[in-house]
Amino acid sequence: MSRPRHENDNPATPDSWAALLAPRLAHFAAVARHEHITQAARDLAVPQPTVSRAVARLEADLGVALLARHGRAVSLTPAGRAFARSVERALGEVTRAAEAIRSDADPSAGKVAFGFLHTMGPETVPELLRAFRADHPRVRFSLIQSYGEDMIERMRAGELDLCLTSPVPDAPDLDTRRLDEQRLHLVVPADHRLAARRRVRLAEAAEEPFVTLEPGYGLRRLTEALCEQAGFRPRVAFEGEEPETLRGLVAAGLGVALLPPPTVPRPGVRELTVTAPRAVREIGVAWVAGHPDTRPVAEFKRFLLGRRGRLALAVQHPAET
Repeated sequence: MSRPRHENDNPATPDSWAALLAPRLAHFAAVARHEHITQAARDLAVPQPTVSRAVARLEADLGVALLARHGRAVSLTPAGRAFARSVERALGEVTRAAEAIRSDADPSAGKVAFGFLHTMGPETVPELLRAFRADHPRVRFSLIQSYGEDMIERMRAGELDLCLTSPVPDAPDLDTRRLDEQRLHLVVPADHRLAARRRVRLAEAAEEPFVTLEPGYGLRRLTEALCEQAGFRPRVAFEGEEPETLRGLVAAGLGVALLPPPTVPRPGVRELTVTAPRAVREIGVAWVAGHPDTRPVAEFKRFLLGRRGRLALAVQHPAET
């Protein structure tokens, strides 16, 4: 095993650092993602001792502890976490370069790493992919459902090529395009005092407990902003990660919620049109500025931009009376 480097050692040149560290970076990246050596080895399809030795040699070459060992479990040290982010970006660039030259060799093939909101998974995204692959049948997709902030960080780390998100982010390192907007409903239990209504002002729910997505989700911030426009701060009773779980909580009588329309009607709730304030969320596409696109990514990006105004395909079910 190489010994740690010290200040009086000859400094490595950029080329020598790359030659020294590159063979071990993929092993470290896998361990960093899982914080578990056995799982990393399984994903890489290599023996566990190979991964353990690669990370140990990487730490020795750097002279820095990247992992804290806890028996069979590991966790990233602060230095390891910072290094992992850079490694993911570097490996992402290598992957994109490899995909680019493969796409140039066969422009009908290649892969797109595509992120989207949970609420767009049941209907909107499958329809988009069906329509795109009608003309690009050999393009493969790696799909990730998550919330906006997480997808943006994954793009910056090189794990995603582009994402559908809401709200449309405003950041100097991102390029974004607004594609569509989606109306939000006030969802109430079927036996609620407002359930017989078709339309409602949001202020009429000011005294109700709300069920919402967790902090960090764009829909949570939008719910709070709309309630503020209506003159009140929502009293949050339950938080979750899935809109359909929130609908279940509403059906159980545990609160009300502001949600996009469901893909199919759900028993036990009523979907009310909000007349004031205007309750909509903008949906847009985002990607990291300046990153060269492979041909499949460029084609899919053009396809999405061509769907401007026709993206929110979820069925708009009327409020039941």
